[in-house]
Amino acid sequence: MTAEAVVATAPREIEFRTVAVPEPGSDDVVVRLTHSWISNGTEGSFVRGERIAGDAPWRAGDPLPFPHVPGYQKVGVVERVGTNVDHVAPGDSVFVSVSKVDGMFFDFAGHVSPTVAHRSQVWKLPAGLDPLAASGLVLLQVGWNVGMRPPVSDGDAAVVVGDGLVGHWAAQTLRARGARVMLLGRRAERLERFRQRPEDATLNVREADVAYAVRAWAPEGIGILAHTSGATGFIESLFPCLKRFGQVVSAGFVGKEGSIDVQRMRDQELSLHAVSGWTGRRMDESLRWLSDGRLETLPLITNRFPATRAADAFDLILNNREPHLGVVLDWETQA
Repeated sequence: MTAEAVVATAPREIEFRTVAVPEPGSDDVVVRLTHSWISNGTEGSFVRGERIAGDAPWRAGDPLPFPHVPGYQKVGVVERVGTNVDHVAPGDSVFVSVSKVDGMFFDFAGHVSPTVAHRSQVWKLPAGLDPLAASGLVLLQVGWNVGMRPPVSDGDAAVVVGDGLVGHWAAQTLRARGARVMLLGRRAERLERFRQRPEDATLNVREADVAYAVRAWAPEGIGILAHTSGATGFIESLFPCLKRFGQVVSAGFVGKEGSIDVQRMRDQELSLHAVSGWTGRRMDESLRWLSDGRLETLPLITNRFPATRAADAFDLILNNREPHLGVVLDWETQA
């Protein structure tokens, strides 16, 4: 069967075109998309040709991963199900992670409709939850995972580095668990979207002595340092702000420059959590947190494009044409 898809044809080149997808089998679900959410960091690096698979950076001698259908998160309405599928039915509103495609560098896909996905990649959305709010669920789960990894005592000081989507959801999760949170970033318009309490803070790293500002905010030291973007050298520069036995969580893609000085961590007996990917259990929990209001997504959406204009959406992300954060493709809206 055929479908419409967003295709990365070469580094920084995006087309909206027809692709081949496998005929659905007994374990598959066919979904007509309504929205798909672009992962600015992950998809941007794949489209630039910086990754060859998952968190593995492209290296000289590797094939360039083109053409491929980027993405891994979308929502829509079930059209049909295989005989072995019993958790969703036609007409259900669902979230879908990766789905299937033929004739591409990878045999899995993101932005494609209708989408054919294995039943394990499909989640029925709770009644009353806006499907648009759930369209970034995989990335939401990454931020949730960052915020859930370290132990938290009520009132602990936590610093989250990175004002992207993962940083925001990590900060929201830590806040919901009882930490007071400082969110660090480089873009004022993104930092403004963090809903602060009086005990929380944001900091533009371009405008301040970061270590001094962190110590002033938490003179007793911080218990948690969560890295969602930026170089590891910047993270290490904040180690002196951590308490002894502090927790470091790293989820930022650092490519070939991924070294952290373990001996320096040993001096303070710091613990390191290196998080990545998603699991079914974590997706279930993240969806529960979203549904009951502990996590927010809609306030982070800044741009929406018809799927047919996906090239414009990726141009915005790759070239930073204007301030943006959450970028969503609408599949029911024409150009």
